[in-house]
Amino acid sequence: TTKDVGNTNTYHEKEIDLGAFVDPLGASVLRIHSVSIVYSDNEGTSTTLAGNEVGAIQWQLSTQTQTGIVLASDRSIVSSGRLLAFNDQGSAKLPSWTGDSVDLSPQQFKNGYLIGADTLYFGGSATTTWTGDQYVTIVLECSTEKLSKEAAVALALSQQ
Repeated sequence: TTKDVGNTNTYHEKEIDLGAFVDPLGASVLRIHSVSIVYSDNEGTSTTLAGNEVGAIQWQLSTQTQTGIVLASDRSIVSSGRLLAFNDQGSAKLPSWTGDSVDLSPQQFKNGYLIGADTLYFGGSATTTWTGDQYVTIVLECSTEKLSKEAAVALALSQQ
């Protein structure tokens, strides 16, 4: 799924419907094995940053809707990440430096992350120093599995 996070420091969120894979009453849950992210413009290419500026793009995947970026310790956060960039040139160009090691991205779960909720929320924001809207694409490696009905419902309730 791809989300336009803009370049206005405003939080944008998109629902990811998991209803085809998750059914707590039917005891079906989702196990996320890994989360990968692509940062781009609306055409999937690299984006430019204003001259002599710092830029940031941040995102989160949550089991609950959010109004902004929350701490990674929030119980609803499944995964989160951010990209920091710097352009030390005097005009808008590709960043001179970028790094995403300031957060958990990319995320790989040793035993997977069980999801009992039938909706995930993918949201993020970007600073105004980017020359255009920023897009974040998330790729989830997942499998479905069965739990007891009681365990699946308990998991779903704990993630709401």
